[in-house]
Amino acid sequence: MSDEEVLAAVRDLAPALRERAAEAEALRKVPEANVKELEAAGFFRLLQPRAYGGYAAHPGVFYAAVKEVAKACGSTGWVSSVVGVHPWHVALYDPRAQEEVWGPDRAARICSSYAPTGKVTPVEGGFTISGRWHFSSGCDHADWALLGGLVTDAEGRPVDMRTFLVPRAQYRIDEVWDTVGLRGSGSNDIVVEDVFVPEHRALSFGPVTELRVPGHAVNPEPVYRLPYASVFTTTISAPIVGIAEGAYEAHVAATRERFRTSYGQQVAEDPFAQVRIARAASDVDASWLQLQRNIAELYELAERGAELPLALRARTRRDQVLATERCVAAVDLLMENSGGSAMRTGPGAVQRAWRDVHTGRGHAANDPERALVLFGQSALGLDIQDTML
Repeated sequence: MSDEEVLAAVRDLAPALRERAAEAEALRKVPEANVKELEAAGFFRLLQPRAYGGYAAHPGVFYAAVKEVAKACGSTGWVSSVVGVHPWHVALYDPRAQEEVWGPDRAARICSSYAPTGKVTPVEGGFTISGRWHFSSGCDHADWALLGGLVTDAEGRPVDMRTFLVPRAQYRIDEVWDTVGLRGSGSNDIVVEDVFVPEHRALSFGPVTELRVPGHAVNPEPVYRLPYASVFTTTISAPIVGIAEGAYEAHVAATRERFRTSYGQQVAEDPFAQVRIARAASDVDASWLQLQRNIAELYELAERGAELPLALRARTRRDQVLATERCVAAVDLLMENSGGSAMRTGPGAVQRAWRDVHTGRGHAANDPERALVLFGQSALGLDIQDTML
């Protein structure tokens, strides 16, 4: 299959994923059937290196597939995005780490919790880590975990931030996820107790930011020359755009049939309803077009081996965070136009999307001020000291 054929196969899954959206919420994790179908479609191999049977695809194809999944089921879209991007991250690791993950099983999946909440102790040959990591979306379907941690000096001052790659047998999952939105994402806690992680499975964040990582020696594809911050923050916004697009389509379909008793008219004939639909559609479209444009420009430069300008990286962060903001506002507008019945619990697609986008907005990557100030500094020619660019 080509990566475009994978995208087509993912689109074909939409009816089944939509049918199981309520099941995902009831389970508080993505149904196993969804994961198996995405696996069979080739989705999880889109960003996997070709050396291990992946597609090393254009990231725009990956995000388009995420959007299609999220339109059908927000929780599955969220999990598919964050779990689906982790092969890209593992491809940056020392080749020995990649072999440990995919040598025995090319279909191995990886979850994550990047916030450095655990304790890290340097030891001979690597590190020992302990602690609790939160919000690991899709962890029930993963074989490995990427866990963030700070390395400190003798005085306790941070000197490095690393991401530790840990196999499933060396951590446990605490089922604590019980939320209003993205209920089916299974974003549970990962608990580790004094586990040794060898040096080659502890990737420092500095080289990742500087685009000089050991994985480049074996993975020459251009997708692995993209900035971490651009790839990962877009990974968070892409499903939110998809959720908003799905809500828009559901709202328009319902509005065509809806009769407003209080005004004695078909809602479709209400000019104010028409304006709200137009505003929501424009915000969702603008969000997606900007995300795709920025990723396409970054990828084209990576293909040529050209420098990735700081201004473009700052614009990517600007548009990523505003994509989330616009899509949350668009779904709010659709809810305001949906009437009181839309607030009832049950299978309603718009109210589920409304809960999902507001929950997704809470992710650290969606903090608008922190992202927008980077663009402002870049535009003004100021020195920027931020690893998330």
